[in-house]
Amino acid sequence: MAEKPVWQLSASELVAAIINGQVTAEAATAATVDRMRTVNGHLNAVVDDMGDEALERARVLDAHMENSGPVGPLHGVPVTIKVNVDQKDKATTNGVKAFSEVMAPDDAPFVKNLTNAGAIVIGRTNTPEFSFRATTTNDLYGRTFNPWNDWASSGGSSGGASTAVMSGMGPIAHGNDIGGSLRFPSAATGAVTVKPGLGRTPAWNPSQSAERGLLAQLMSVQGVICREVRDVRLAMKSAVAYDPHDPWQVPVPFEGPALDRPVRIGFTKNTYQFEAHPAVTTALDAARDCLVDAGYDVVEIETPDIGEIGETGYRALMGEINVLMLNDIRTHGSAEINRMFDEYFELFPPFEGEELLRQMAQRSHFIRQWNLLLEDYPLVLTPFLPSPTYAWNRDAEGKDGIMEVLGCGIWSFAMNYMGLPAGIVSPSMHDGLPVAVQMVGRRFREDMILDALEAIETRTGIMAHKLFDREQAEPDLIA
Repeated sequence: MAEKPVWQLSASELVAAIINGQVTAEAATAATVDRMRTVNGHLNAVVDDMGDEALERARVLDAHMENSGPVGPLHGVPVTIKVNVDQKDKATTNGVKAFSEVMAPDDAPFVKNLTNAGAIVIGRTNTPEFSFRATTTNDLYGRTFNPWNDWASSGGSSGGASTAVMSGMGPIAHGNDIGGSLRFPSAATGAVTVKPGLGRTPAWNPSQSAERGLLAQLMSVQGVICREVRDVRLAMKSAVAYDPHDPWQVPVPFEGPALDRPVRIGFTKNTYQFEAHPAVTTALDAARDCLVDAGYDVVEIETPDIGEIGETGYRALMGEINVLMLNDIRTHGSAEINRMFDEYFELFPPFEGEELLRQMAQRSHFIRQWNLLLEDYPLVLTPFLPSPTYAWNRDAEGKDGIMEVLGCGIWSFAMNYMGLPAGIVSPSMHDGLPVAVQMVGRRFREDMILDALEAIETRTGIMAHKLFDREQAEPDLIA
């Protein structure tokens, strides 16, 4: 086993160490829980400490290992779960005070998939109110801090998840994404993720009393945030297990057929009406160079208009929220989130009535355009945001702040609207913070996206290692 603290091990390393008898699940869990309790007081990533329950489960898994071997490919791996999905007998708060007594009758399928594979849940992570901000703070739990510095946002809405993994509170964190909630936090903290495409992972909460809106069903996906690309792959192979509660899920193997080499990657720096920061251009160039070095055929291209697709998707979703969610937000949301929704609606006027139906129909046109592009270029390297990580409360500082954080996220929203998978990796840094790029791929080819992200990561380094090295040199920075 590598000579580093157990809590720093990747999930892949940890599983190998447990199977080889170098460490027990209990010892690994104890080390990770201790790390969580050491740093979480400042970072506030985990808002429901399940450490004692986790240790009990670890002892059960150790007994199983001794008698029968590992229960699955994630045997003994500590993970966290976001508070907007169900865990039996836990509150599914969604960051809202009024929902703090909504106890789940059973685990969501995604949670079951991870635990059936042997994962051990050590805690539940923070999310903004209604999981609808690009930073993570709320009146129920407070703010989650970015482990790099206190100025920066941890991202949203899975900011608790990204801070947890990057600070050593388990190598795998559950999150979800309706407009960027896996990717914004990963970009903010230097974590890695792949937003699955439509139908890839199961989504359903046993506690729900009504079905979600159609666009929420089509745009929202469950996924993971990790420190290393190989751990995203490891977790996703278990996470995609089929569950019939989700009518959109398609039981497709995670690994698809190999393509002829070299694989062609389309490449664009286009940020449309938003000016690209030089650090973003530098990150894109670095990622392209890594991919060329790895043997990919990278070709600069023009893509279908992401400005139009992103804005259309956001306004359509606002139209659905206006009808199906706004009453809950007005009734149970804070004054701040209500003011922000007023500003969302002014900046992205919700489609209504016949116009909403026509715009939703146009979604097929957008998907068709991108499907045709992806026939020629199975992967496309794109910007994620036009600027590096933003200040933690910038999206609450009026319309300019919203545009600087969310309004410019067209490359993020568009992929949710079309149901395409998209991954995040950070190949460079600016002012001491990671700078991310996005990799888009064909539906059900998250494996190819991860291959490309890993090619970048191999050459530029794992961001978490840089964070851990900095902490070792300056231990007061994170504690």
